[in-house]
Amino acid sequence: MDLLLHQVFAGLSTGGIYACMALAIVMIYQAIDNLNFAQGEMAMFSTFIAWQLLQWGLPYWPTFLLTVTISFCGGVAIERVVFKPLKNAPVLSHIVIFIALFAILNSSAGFIWDFTIKSFPTPFGTAPLFGNGIISSHDTGMIAVTIVLLVLLFAFFRYTRIGLAMRATAANPESARLVGIRVGWMIALGWGMAAAIGAVAGMMIAPVVFLEPNMMLSILLYGFAGAVVGGLSSPLGAVVSGFSVGVIENLAGTFIPYVGRELKLTIALTLIVAVLTVRPSGLFGRILVSRV
Repeated sequence: MDLLLHQVFAGLSTGGIYACMALAIVMIYQAIDNLNFAQGEMAMFSTFIAWQLLQWGLPYWPTFLLTVTISFCGGVAIERVVFKPLKNAPVLSHIVIFIALFAILNSSAGFIWDFTIKSFPTPFGTAPLFGNGIISSHDTGMIAVTIVLLVLLFAFFRYTRIGLAMRATAANPESARLVGIRVGWMIALGWGMAAAIGAVAGMMIAPVVFLEPNMMLSILLYGFAGAVVGGLSSPLGAVVSGFSVGVIENLAGTFIPYVGRELKLTIALTLIVAVLTVRPSGLFGRILVSRV
């Protein structure tokens, strides 16, 4: 029973990171109708910035807030400088730019900070919570940070004028433009928020997987799994599915024979195929019907 509880809580902690990545992916998808293949590298680069600030002697939580702010500004800058001119470009052009951005950020991080594995501190500690081995203090902290972030995002999109404008832009850009919403800047804000969310995910997972330029590759794939399974049109679905993917892959890796750690990623990819076969729009996604 203790092993089951440990795997469930561990799955929830990593699932929170997957949920953050899935949410960031969905936000950019709703903004430009394309998947951001560089989302993980943006999060990784932000985490390296945080590591550098810590090396310069800045305390953890000021570093956390400063990194989130820098990441937000970087996301807005990428949209304004790179993707705004490609607004009417073919889908393939966006994909090529995403792949190029992936390679640029990955190689730049390796060039600036090298490819050696670095330890990243946690403000929560690594000891078991309450003296038992079911869940560690860091896992608890990851879950708490993820929940706080999601509550703040819910309040932002539900109760603020900018949040409502961003929702309107995602739902129907043309109608939003007709009522005076600056659609271009709403898209840029979506990019900034996605980059900031990715930075939080990177800083939370870095103490677990250690810091190096390729640290977010598998996390990005899990994020894609959460986003696609939940539905690319549903931020709530992305969050729920992100947590679910974390728990399912942990339980499968522990209790299903011959799976183990080596095939845990295969579980996430199998989930994508299975869900899309049955429900192409995802579990929580909207089914779009076009009348002609």
